[in-house]
Amino acid sequence: MKHTIQQVFHSGKFVVGFSIFVAILLIVIVYPLIITYPPLEIIGQGTFFPPGIYVNVYDSIGSTQHTLMLDDAAANRIASKLSNDDRLAMKDWLVVAGIPENEIDIDNTKVLLDQWEKNYDPAQKIAGMTNAKRNYFIRLNNSLKGLLSTEGVSIAVKNAETGVLEETGVVAQSDYVNINQVPNVRMLPLGTDNFGRDVLTELVKATGVSLQIGFVAGIIATLIGLTLGLLAGYIGGLVDDGIMFITNLFTVIPPIVLLMLISFSIGQEQRGAFTIAVVIGFTSWVWTARAVRAQVVSLRNRDHVNLSKLSGHSIVHIILTDILPYIASYVVMAFILQISSGILAEAGLSILGLGPKTTEVPTLGLMMNWAMIYQAQILGKWWAYFPVIITIALITFSMNLMNTGLDQIFNPALRE
Repeated sequence: MKHTIQQVFHSGKFVVGFSIFVAILLIVIVYPLIITYPPLEIIGQGTFFPPGIYVNVYDSIGSTQHTLMLDDAAANRIASKLSNDDRLAMKDWLVVAGIPENEIDIDNTKVLLDQWEKNYDPAQKIAGMTNAKRNYFIRLNNSLKGLLSTEGVSIAVKNAETGVLEETGVVAQSDYVNINQVPNVRMLPLGTDNFGRDVLTELVKATGVSLQIGFVAGIIATLIGLTLGLLAGYIGGLVDDGIMFITNLFTVIPPIVLLMLISFSIGQEQRGAFTIAVVIGFTSWVWTARAVRAQVVSLRNRDHVNLSKLSGHSIVHIILTDILPYIASYVVMAFILQISSGILAEAGLSILGLGPKTTEVPTLGLMMNWAMIYQAQILGKWWAYFPVIITIALITFSMNLMNTGLDQIFNPALRE
């Protein structure tokens, strides 16, 4: 056993795959201990907040302010409110308003804003302009007010007796606060999803649930496939014919079709993560059974097996002691692939809307489903779906690397 383990960890491919997989497991285990927020907690009133550090504006006003003279501060402020697309849209409006195109310089912010302020009229109707476009220009116009102003913003509080606003302070454009001195700060490295939930926290929890689904499905599929393959391969005859008949029936029907039919028949409210894992396991054993049977057929007439028969040992004893140890490495590799295929199967089911119910726990497939329903890929909200794709790819890649490494060690045809 010790020699076998040393061989396994001398395989570069296995070590790389194992390292990636262990890193994912550690993140899944450690992250919830540090970040204790519920994974499905709605923290944002809105959809798809971009990744970043969010500081409470109300609390930042009362924090200690520092004056920093940064040359690019004004340019960054303007760029955040006036993108290149906004400048081109303003140019199109000004051209329609009668300004010669050669007099409009979208790179000269001061001149462009001056032309816009003098010519823009929200009540003006332009032929072919939709209401959505008209509302866009109104919002743009409101955001541009005071963009080039160098004055600060007054902080006013309503007088309880007179009802009149009274100035209590001024926030200058050169005022900054240290983020560590603001009481309420929330880091969202991957932003929020379509429901306003923290994508990173949700992703870690979803990865853990998907791994659990993969493990449960892998154990069930491997046990069923191993049992049927051992019996069919060793006993043969009518037992072999019967098992292979059932196996061929499952082979004819694609597993995804069986999964879809069974999941749909169960119903949304009864489809928990464990239920889906069991369904996947009971529909994914076929190729394991066929492969194990082929291995057993090549072993059942070996000398040590025949000797065990002559010694009067039972079928169960022969299978467990004289055959199973010789295919143990193959069973481990089959189990690894079953975990990977179980995770992919759950993702496929969830994308189709047939995965675990959405009110319990997130899974990688459900996150993809939510992103797809709310058109994250069309809106360019990459943080809602791309990290999920990367996570699924890393899990399957690591497991396939481990399987390839084990195959190179235990398969004589591939052994160097």
